[in-house]
Amino acid sequence: MRITSSMPTIGGTALAAAGLLLPLLAAPPAAAAAARYEAEGGTLSRAVVATNHTGYSGTGFVDYANVAGSSVEFTVNAAAGSTSLAIRYANGTATDRPMDISVNGTVVASGASFGATGSWDTWATKTVPAQPAAGANTVRATATTANGGPNLDYLDIAAPTAGGPAVPFGSHQFPYAAGTLKPSGSQSTLDQAVIRTYNAWKSAFVRKNCGNGWYEVISPDADHPYVAEAQGYGMVVTATMAGADPEAKTVFDGMVKYMLAHPSVNNANLLAAEQDASCKSVDGSDSATDGDLDVAYGLLLADRQWGSTGTYDYKDLAVKHINAIKRSEVNPTTHLMLLGDWSDSGESHYWMTRSSDWMIDHFRAFKKATGDSAWDTVRTAHQDLITGQQSKYAGGTGLLADFVVNTNSTPKPAAGEVLEGPNDGDYSWNACRDPWRIGTDAVTSGDAASLASARKLNSWIKSKTGGDPKKIVTGYHLNGTSFDSGDDMAFTAPFVVTALTDSGSQAWLDALWNRLATTSIDPRLYYGGSVQLQSMIVASGNYWVP
Repeated sequence: MRITSSMPTIGGTALAAAGLLLPLLAAPPAAAAAARYEAEGGTLSRAVVATNHTGYSGTGFVDYANVAGSSVEFTVNAAAGSTSLAIRYANGTATDRPMDISVNGTVVASGASFGATGSWDTWATKTVPAQPAAGANTVRATATTANGGPNLDYLDIAAPTAGGPAVPFGSHQFPYAAGTLKPSGSQSTLDQAVIRTYNAWKSAFVRKNCGNGWYEVISPDADHPYVAEAQGYGMVVTATMAGADPEAKTVFDGMVKYMLAHPSVNNANLLAAEQDASCKSVDGSDSATDGDLDVAYGLLLADRQWGSTGTYDYKDLAVKHINAIKRSEVNPTTHLMLLGDWSDSGESHYWMTRSSDWMIDHFRAFKKATGDSAWDTVRTAHQDLITGQQSKYAGGTGLLADFVVNTNSTPKPAAGEVLEGPNDGDYSWNACRDPWRIGTDAVTSGDAASLASARKLNSWIKSKTGGDPKKIVTGYHLNGTSFDSGDDMAFTAPFVVTALTDSGSQAWLDALWNRLATTSIDPRLYYGGSVQLQSMIVASGNYWVP
């Protein structure tokens, strides 16, 4: 049996904003063999075709009126797998002329910058990550300020890039549920904040310390240098950031290689939970459920991003991992997640479950990948448990306990230490992730149960703190009273996701986002930094379910 804790051993204090640890990563350039659409052939609104400047392509260019809302709409035919739009423009002023770029009515780049080019005769190209549907599409470039748009020459639709990601970061191909908020500011500003945080996170925690072509996520504040939870986080994050990080596939494959080299002794298709500084599995070499859930999910993301015909068959590995989770980490009676593959019917933790393992969106993805309806049963069992625990034990807060016991009869929060510490029945270092996990399913699926659970959490924390994220502390009893006074991103960041679900929480959402975006990654605190980054990915609209 493996006993471990997610609780950081170094007390964290939010740091002031710092400079970038790595250069900003950029979207990949448009591929060759692009399809070109001249602006003068588009549908114009408060814009005219002109020829009074040199260097344009075709028979002219489009001159926007100096008014917000002026636009050019292109009707284009895209190849399957196209990944970007390239817009040739000129701006002879010293003032940026930002535009919203939309594909089929969905904005894929909000307030995209079209800065000065030096003169009206000097042309530049702006590349926007996007994935238009195969076949006919409409692409619209709409001025967002009273200065209007720049002069537009043409639009290129990039052909698919061999080996490039199908869902590059920043392409926003999967809109969230209707009514979901987003932090104030342009989409490009939100995306760049995520990229800055990712750069710092990668610099601090992604390593190649043990050779063998392995990439690992190091966890200096966990019980061991390498834990399954961290490797799962790394695989999900790296696959999601493809298109912003040109190394993403290389790093991801190194993480897959590490995962395959460290199988659980109980089920070889699961990941051993802990490794020492030499990357040798220790403490029984059995599994941890949260790590396995994210590993399987990361493999599904990779299959969607790069396909499964390269070095690794991501889809096959994902399905094997998903089936192994079902066999060894799901209680067949309650359909709830076990703590790991070491917990069997003769073991004292068999009728216990950990709330941070209740990843509803993952269960949806597993059903889609395998066609196995058992994952619908698993999902429903967890949603019913969340609703019941909130109603019975945290009616005023919506908080969940780290561990729930008696799952075979009357599930209830642990009365005291059952695995990790005296606060196992409180909202502590495991459950602190619950707002992120529950809120993520709410905004991606629009599911009524997940939305209701997320909104309970949001309503309570907004009231508890008076709208000040700095007042979120590191531990609460289920009635909402605090038992600790620390400050850590593991507790603060997840609430930015539940804030997305409430139409009356824009100011609260903005306060939370600003707190996250201006708090630098602490290289001593992998846990809080990883939760911070992943919460920002969701809040910025960049999360998607494969």
